[in-house]
Amino acid sequence: MASSTNQDTTPPVADQRKNLRAPLVIQKILIGSDRPVFFGYSKSISRSGIFIATSNPLKVGDQIDLQIPLPAPISQTVKCCCEVVWRRPISKKLPFEPGMGLKFMNMPEEISAQLQSWVEEQN
Repeated sequence: MASSTNQDTTPPVADQRKNLRAPLVIQKILIGSDRPVFFGYSKSISRSGIFIATSNPLKVGDQIDLQIPLPAPISQTVKCCCEVVWRRPISKKLPFEPGMGLKFMNMPEEISAQLQSWVEEQN
């Protein structure tokens, strides 16, 4: 994911990402925090983070608790704290859908390793 110095309308630069990503469509990602709970959906995931498509992205630096249903063979819902590292608001001038890039803050290493293996198999 790109650094938190990105401006709101600057999309992340793919070659700045540390980890390989794979498309993963999850229709409902439960995001809980001190704000009202809302659902977003995922478009891609890596061992270090996830993109959540939403028309109401949170602010860079916000931390949220996330519940993510992971694909087979992992096949479990994992809960972790994430930090918003970039956001893309709705804009008619951008060809990309709105959302936010989240960095996993406390993803268990075992799950991170399983995610990495799954992503490699998808690519």
